[in-house]
Amino acid sequence: MAAEIVYVGHATVLIELDGVRLLTDPVLGDWLGPLRRQVSAPSREHAERLDAVLISHLHRDHVELRSLRRLAAAGVPLVVPVGTRGFFERRGLGGAVELAPGESHAVGPVRVTATEADHEIGRRDVLGEPVGYLVEGSRRVYFAGDSDLFDGMAALGKGGLDLALLPVWGWGPTLGPGHMDPERAARAAAVLTPRLAVPIHWGTFYPLGLSRVRPRPLTEPPRAFAARAHDLAPGTEVRIAPPGTGVAFGRAP
Repeated sequence: MAAEIVYVGHATVLIELDGVRLLTDPVLGDWLGPLRRQVSAPSREHAERLDAVLISHLHRDHVELRSLRRLAAAGVPLVVPVGTRGFFERRGLGGAVELAPGESHAVGPVRVTATEADHEIGRRDVLGEPVGYLVEGSRRVYFAGDSDLFDGMAALGKGGLDLALLPVWGWGPTLGPGHMDPERAARAAAVLTPRLAVPIHWGTFYPLGLSRVRPRPLTEPPRAFAARAHDLAPGTEVRIAPPGTGVAFGRAP
């Protein structure tokens, strides 16, 4: 049985492992406030036959209510950070499973464990902390969500990681605190030591009109990450997947 991901775009990744289909931080529309999608719209098949949606935190480029309502209408359950279930219930998205860092939830034969993340929320009047996720079955996958480097990150690589999905940029020409740029993402790869790393959180959304005058942040971050990871994490293979493309990372025994 194949193990693969599709980088749908931004922080939205379809993870297929042991027959389970998980979608992270789904943003499936063409716009987010002043931001516009810079690539083709996601294929409908990337949001079909899902077993769960994993939400890392409540920033609007990770929690897009139109997309979540579309998925909830199809009966897809949500896995969310502890303290945020009420936020989703008040918006008609009930039944979410809350996880604090270190807590796990079974989705079929796959175990999903919330991990620590270093990222400031500070909006939507909710105290829930951001998380990443470790997805474990016949392979081990780490999805960082939005996070800077943190002291406990190296522990996530103990036991071996087959794949790390690492954010390398954001949605504009600059990055605020609580994010990894290509250099810091390469340092994350060095402490996590995954067999394979795929850069995410780049090349998808950008302020309307800005790509004509400042296009480099749409294309440069993953290449810069790959170059630095070559130096800092030589045991990790980096594959750059443009939004909408897939990456196989192993075949289950």
